[in-house]
Amino acid sequence: MQVRVTATRWEAHRVTSFELAPVDGQNLPPWSPGAHIDVRLPSGTVRQYSLCGDLANRQAYRIAVLELPQGRGGSLEVHRELRAGTVLTIGAPRSNFALVDADRYVFVAGGIGITPLLPMIQHVAERGIKWELFYGARSREHFAFLGRLGNDSVHLVAQDTDGLIDLEQVVAESVGAALYCCGPRPLMDALSARMLREHRTADLHIEHFGATAVPSGDVAQDGFDLELARSGVVVTVPAGQSVLEAVRGAGVDHPSSCEMGFCGTCEARVLSGAVDHRDELLTEEEKARGTTMLICVSRAAGERLALDI
Repeated sequence: MQVRVTATRWEAHRVTSFELAPVDGQNLPPWSPGAHIDVRLPSGTVRQYSLCGDLANRQAYRIAVLELPQGRGGSLEVHRELRAGTVLTIGAPRSNFALVDADRYVFVAGGIGITPLLPMIQHVAERGIKWELFYGARSREHFAFLGRLGNDSVHLVAQDTDGLIDLEQVVAESVGAALYCCGPRPLMDALSARMLREHRTADLHIEHFGATAVPSGDVAQDGFDLELARSGVVVTVPAGQSVLEAVRGAGVDHPSSCEMGFCGTCEARVLSGAVDHRDELLTEEEKARGTTMLICVSRAAGERLALDI
């Protein structure tokens, strides 16, 4: 569907929010807390952004984007090219980070990870459900949307003056609650480890905002042969190149979106060969079966891989 940028707003250091209204004036599809949308940028690049506006507003969506000078280009294009009046194509809202029913909630946000949590907080607050937020950022100027969070249930932790979020406190406070976390991988990994130690991983819900780092000494760092069975193409995928990039380089079109192993858009069926799974979407059982893979991040675990592409 087509939307027009109707307003932009500075939210924090290098964070700008964008209001997106339907070009045809019709109501936008409803969405639930934790949902995101695919946004096709003017260059044709597709990126995913969490919806962080008012759940009841069917006339506009709101997204917030952190400018990453060292990123893959999407955030830079958003900050440099999107202005009031810019027309974009977006997908319907979808979610891998749904809000479960609970008597109480504890939210943990790191930096721009606050965005998917905002509608969750709105949802539970409107229903009178108890909630608590631990929100960490590099400094005071890096906190976004403070105007929507002003109450005693919010714990702000500025790293330059307060250090890091006290995860032991988070774990203790979250007993009997649903625990939601979104932010940098080190934060989520540390919280996951503590919840595992307490045998409470079922209470933890996390949203990844970055791809999994793979040690340079791990498997499948060398090149391998890739057969695209339907296309009748065989190419070599060198170290440092993704399967998706190799597919594109061979002139074969294949859908993709986040390109970080989260959304599943690039999923492909594996015909033969072992897979080194590096995504955040497939279950451990699906990875063990080895019949499908996300080609934006996963690679071959051997010398040859054949895909149904």
